[in-house]
Amino acid sequence: MRSKRIAMRIRYFIVGVSAMISLLPIYVMVTTSFKTRVDAFSIPPKWFFSPTIQNYKEVLFSQNFSRYFMNSLIIALIATLLSVGIGAFAAYALARFRFMGKGIFTGSTMLLRMIPPVILVIPIFILWSKIGLTNGKSGLILTYIALNLPFNIWVLQTFISELPIELEEAALIDGCSDLGIFFRIILPLIAPGLSVASIFTFRISWNEFILSLVLTNRYTRTLPVAVSLYLTDVGIEWGQITAIATLIALPAFIFTFTAAKSLIMGMTAGAVKG
Repeated sequence: MRSKRIAMRIRYFIVGVSAMISLLPIYVMVTTSFKTRVDAFSIPPKWFFSPTIQNYKEVLFSQNFSRYFMNSLIIALIATLLSVGIGAFAAYALARFRFMGKGIFTGSTMLLRMIPPVILVIPIFILWSKIGLTNGKSGLILTYIALNLPFNIWVLQTFISELPIELEEAALIDGCSDLGIFFRIILPLIAPGLSVASIFTFRISWNEFILSLVLTNRYTRTLPVAVSLYLTDVGIEWGQITAIATLIALPAFIFTFTAAKSLIMGMTAGAVKG
């Protein structure tokens, strides 16, 4: 009994230390955003300092922050909605219908997700330039939909496959159509899976930098690209960079925190069979 308690305490200690190490960069980012330039670069580092919101004032009231924020929000929300919606339809078709090439298509979904986005930057830019989708939101939205779609299909297909087919058979006997089954039965039952797919898609679309840098201009750029504006020839404005980085992290953190229960339920349901 005593050995079990000691082992449990050791586990808690390891988890606590790991959590502290993981949260240290976030702590440094947030505290630096409230420091003056002198305090931020003081040696040894100042753990106790007089906080200031000057960095946040300079970020919020300059460099078109509100425009970049709305660009990021619109792009991330539309990409999440369409990617998860299309993914749900595709996942339902793969899980319930039989057609030629189904196995190949199912296997290729995850293979496509394994391709690093940086490899696709030049091909996407060339293609979008030819059809006039650069320097706007639509090209970036379509790109994020395509990049996140394989993962969403894979996740939602797993959830749909776990549902008993008898529910759909009973609905068919009652005269319900395939679309009716999808909207009235499937979607409510895979709500945790939809939450998982939405959280991951939103976070990726919200934080993505490389493609946004290439496919947007000064009017349509997103917040991650706006961070680079503080890397100037004169120097690096670390106070403003950490301030805008903190502001970028807040929506994703709030979105994930509010859906944490559904996220845990979804990950558990997708991992346990039966």
